[in-house]
Amino acid sequence: MTATPPPRPKQLDSPVLPRIFKYLGKTQVWVYKHTGGRIGGKWRVGAGFRKPVPTLLLEHRGRKTGTIYTTPLLYITDGDDTVIVASQGGLPKHPQWYQNLRADPDAHIQIGRNRYAVHASTADSHQRARLWPLLVDAYADFDTYQAWTEREIPVVILRPSTTGD
Repeated sequence: MTATPPPRPKQLDSPVLPRIFKYLGKTQVWVYKHTGGRIGGKWRVGAGFRKPVPTLLLEHRGRKTGTIYTTPLLYITDGDDTVIVASQGGLPKHPQWYQNLRADPDAHIQIGRNRYAVHASTADSHQRARLWPLLVDAYADFDTYQAWTEREIPVVILRPSTTGD
């Protein structure tokens, strides 16, 4: 039996929220980079309070500007692959980093002090069906976020790049 998710907070529609996320993310990136992930390397909010979730830094190229952006994201590993979720807290639109990866799937991730070249792809329906329960096991709030939005939240597979750094 699945628990009913909490109602969608009205604050999710506030135009201020994306700006807050942006500045919190920039702060987390700075702290993560300066501590090699010792601080900022675990997500301890929401479902992560009792069961902290590992966090990585995703470096991706802006599809319009070409600017390199760095975004902190929760992740799991699946063999050699790293898996992330374009949940954006259940907001109605995909996050910018996801749109950027769709335009240019070659990116870098930093886990702890280690930086890797990766190639991103959106999980197909079979891959998503297999990975989604693993992601929810790592961070239960992903199911809540999916219940709060009409879009299917993309699951992104980051494969080690064969082209190097």
